Amino acid sequence: MRKVKWGVIGAGGIAYRRTIPEGIIPAWNAELVAVMDVRKEIVDELVSRYGVRGYTEEERIIQDRDVEALYIATPVYLHYSQTIKALEAGKHVLCEKPLALSVEEAEEMVKKAREKKLKLGMGLMMRFHRHHLKFREMVSKGELGTPVMGRAQLSCWYPPIEGAWRQDPDKGGGGSLIDMGNHCIDILEFIFQTRVKEVTCILNTLIHNYPVEDTAVMLVKFENGALGVVDSCFSIPDHGSRNRLELYGTKGSILAEGTIGQSPGGEAVAYLSREVGGYDAQQTREMVEGERIEVEPYNTYQAEIEEFSRAIIEDRQPPVSGEDGVWNQKILLAAYESHRRGRRIPL
Repeated sequence: MRKVKWGVIGAGGIAYRRTIPEGIIPAWNAELVAVMDVRKEIVDELVSRYGVRGYTEEERIIQDRDVEALYIATPVYLHYSQTIKALEAGKHVLCEKPLALSVEEAEEMVKKAREKKLKLGMGLMMRFHRHHLKFREMVSKGELGTPVMGRAQLSCWYPPIEGAWRQDPDKGGGGSLIDMGNHCIDILEFIFQTRVKEVTCILNTLIHNYPVEDTAVMLVKFENGALGVVDSCFSIPDHGSRNRLELYGTKGSILAEGTIGQSPGGEAVAYLSREVGGYDAQQTREMVEGERIEVEPYNTYQAEIEEFSRAIIEDRQPPVSGEDGVWNQKILLAAYESHRRGRRIPL
């Protein structure tokens, strides 16, 4: 069985917690062969645990001849240079989100991948959540009717931490919106199968004392006419943010909790009807019991690695491509522009 040989640049953080142990190691068509991080203690631990080669310099893992694909999970400001170097060295790249600090950098990354005939993908693993795939299927079949509105929430408590790159605009590009809102808007586009047409956004640094937003609300209009709301905050305690996903259409609603996030769990209920009656002047709403949407959980990081590896093996477009990353970047930067200019921004 063909297995893609993987290396990891930035082996701490999300790679250490999730993508290596839950994604690369159990993936049926992937093999971890090398890791790199500037923190030697992280490298030494992973080398001991997995029996792989370890590096503290990016150039060495990029030049490792056994590495076919690199997963890049470093701070955002490093994505562009590391991806370009990796592509120049003939490596396929799965880069964490957002793809870069600017649209121009992201487009250059895509252009380089095309020139080298290599795969470039972005880490939006929530597309692979079994619930989200089911919601997309239900919308495709018309079970929701005509999509009317969607809301996606991803928030957490993220207080000031010394040296945290997500709290530095020069290293992360922004705060809660660019770090978490990108997942939310991508999920709404993915499920409704339409692109954003225009964006309105309001940001605030309300609670924490750092130079990026800790509170963000983005309103969007999709090409199919539906509306969307994304709220992503670093200012809400973890137990208070339920990470809700709400989908509304002319036949009812699909309401989920906990499907947006890093785990494959969560639950969802559908309140759908084949027939919708006339206007009810009394607005009587019976407390009807919805139908639970049951799926077989599958780790989203494992699915992400397996699907990217399949794209390499079968020589096809990655399921979350570099072009998807460019588009996601355009939406996010339009949202920041909307906040600065105080008006809607078309895409």
